[in-house]
Amino acid sequence: MGTVALAVTDGMLHFELALACEVFGPAPAAVTGSWYDLALCGSAAVRVGRFRLEPDHGLDRLARADTVIVPGWADTEQDPPADLVDAVRAAHEAGARVASLCTGAFVLAAAGLLDGRRATTHWAHTEALAARYPRVTVDPDVLYVDNGSVLTSAGKAAAMDLCLHLVRLDHGSSIANTLARRLVVPPHRDGGQAQFVTTPVPAPDNHPLAELFPWVLERLDEPLTVADLARRARMSSRNLGRHFRSVTGTTPLQWLLTQRIRHAQELLETTDDSIDSVAAATGMGTATTLRRHFNRTVGVPPDTYRRTFRARTRPGPE
Repeated sequence: MGTVALAVTDGMLHFELALACEVFGPAPAAVTGSWYDLALCGSAAVRVGRFRLEPDHGLDRLARADTVIVPGWADTEQDPPADLVDAVRAAHEAGARVASLCTGAFVLAAAGLLDGRRATTHWAHTEALAARYPRVTVDPDVLYVDNGSVLTSAGKAAAMDLCLHLVRLDHGSSIANTLARRLVVPPHRDGGQAQFVTTPVPAPDNHPLAELFPWVLERLDEPLTVADLARRARMSSRNLGRHFRSVTGTTPLQWLLTQRIRHAQELLETTDDSIDSVAAATGMGTATTLRRHFNRTVGVPPDTYRRTFRARTRPGPE
């Protein structure tokens, strides 16, 4: 466990940086033995959001750390600083365990640490990560990925999941649970970031499916088939499939299932409808079918999703 070094530089996201400082900084009261020695490492004073940060050490200190944490990188369209990339690579080569939080995965990928490995990042940036670094197997659905010496987390709050996972590995579940209680967060969350991903319909355009999308969304409770969609679009099923792949990147059936799941999420969040009623309203037919597809797509059962995201549908007492 030993030293945890946070790699800091201009352009880091302050939320993930502060979160890591909170987890690996003060030791929980239940810890009777050694805790982490936290070091902030950077080449000079840095601007993190609206804050100015004075590192304790230079980036060369990363190579002598047991664990290196790379917080989120704000501008994923720009290459991270070469000195940061080199320092992270050197730390890994020296035997450090390296973990990225949120878009910090772009730094690890630039250092070559994710080549041939499975990784994740914030769901809004997974496609960009996969496109820029094709040797990385990007998983857009999980909260974090543990490859042993290299770990990556999904966006924002998922950084907490990964940090607590590291504490659990180093100090055991009891200490991780105690720390989670102090931070008022769950020690472990069910599912992955798929349950947080928005799946909007493509923006209206002049493509051949522009009129089909709203027509389908008004009829999600009906047992629509690919033939029904093709008939409405006035084209063959094969031609429909080509257009769907071009516009949405997926097949008609997969797109339709995604829209049904998204509608189910909305109903679970905003109504008291039973699971059977939600299944009927989304064209799933039965609660069993809804649960199977929902769990496979979102990562948690509908009941769990409702408890997590339940919106208040009526005013409560002041």
